[in-house]
Amino acid sequence: MITTGYAIAMAGIALCVLLCGIGSCVGLFKTGSAAAGVLGEEPKKFGKVMVLVLLPATQGIYGFIIGIIASGKLGADMVTAQGWAIFGAVLPMAISGLVSGIFQGKSAVNCIYAVGKQDSLSGKLILYPGMIEFYAILGLIISIMLVGAI
Repeated sequence: MITTGYAIAMAGIALCVLLCGIGSCVGLFKTGSAAAGVLGEEPKKFGKVMVLVLLPATQGIYGFIIGIIASGKLGADMVTAQGWAIFGAVLPMAISGLVSGIFQGKSAVNCIYAVGKQDSLSGKLILYPGMIEFYAILGLIISIMLVGAI
């Protein structure tokens, strides 16, 4: 028999994976569109642009990792408090994954356009969307710690 705690935990895990995936999808849509424009004019810049395009994909991966880790804590006989604990533990990753994926995509788009104008900047420009990645990593670490403490 499925308990309320189990259902709450499942909802939190699903929400985490879903929101991180949405953040990555939005970010990748933006970066992929920008890269298509740049590569339509200069296909030789593919390698320099590809890293910037893929940066927002990491949030979806982080959400998936938290989903797997948190799923290991599920039990059909969970009490409501345990369900809420798991729900709360995955929230840092869910929120930081959604927000950072979208904003990292926006930042990387501008970097892609700059690489289109001057490809020698690509190594330096990765720093800006990379700084946004830091906050996704913080959400990942906090969620791992919180799930591990349950």
